[in-house]
Amino acid sequence: MEINLDKIDLKILGILQENTSLNINEISDQVGLSHTPCWRRIKKMQEAGVIRAQVAVLDGEKVGLDVSIFVFVRLDTHSAEALDTFEKAVESVAEVMQCYTMSGEFDYLLRVVVSTVRNYEKTVKGKLLQLPHVGILNSHFALSEIKNTTALPL
Repeated sequence: MEINLDKIDLKILGILQENTSLNINEISDQVGLSHTPCWRRIKKMQEAGVIRAQVAVLDGEKVGLDVSIFVFVRLDTHSAEALDTFEKAVESVAEVMQCYTMSGEFDYLLRVVVSTVRNYEKTVKGKLLQLPHVGILNSHFALSEIKNTTALPL
């Protein structure tokens, strides 16, 4: 479903990116609409896939998952089947928070989150190296997190 977003839609999205716990009356007050038209806009954006989910963003350190590793992956072959197989398999690895296809020297960039370096080693041996068609893994540990946001710059 194609959707054209206007300024009010973008304002609603900005509000929701900051706080999904607001009720429809609070959102409609902030954007200058009555309850029903605001609700319809939100529903339409959900149905169009603009709003994919409403989730709680957790603090990794407070839940014991504060080690972030960026892993560059080069596959051993580059057929369409190999790419599809790798991509489907990586979706099942819980520690992989994000996976991007890349241009350049490596094929994929993964962001992996674990509790300790030892657990990362277990993840590499037990999961990442077991992914289909993995040729090379190149890991880079984040020392500190400066910025981490889920809000798109609308």
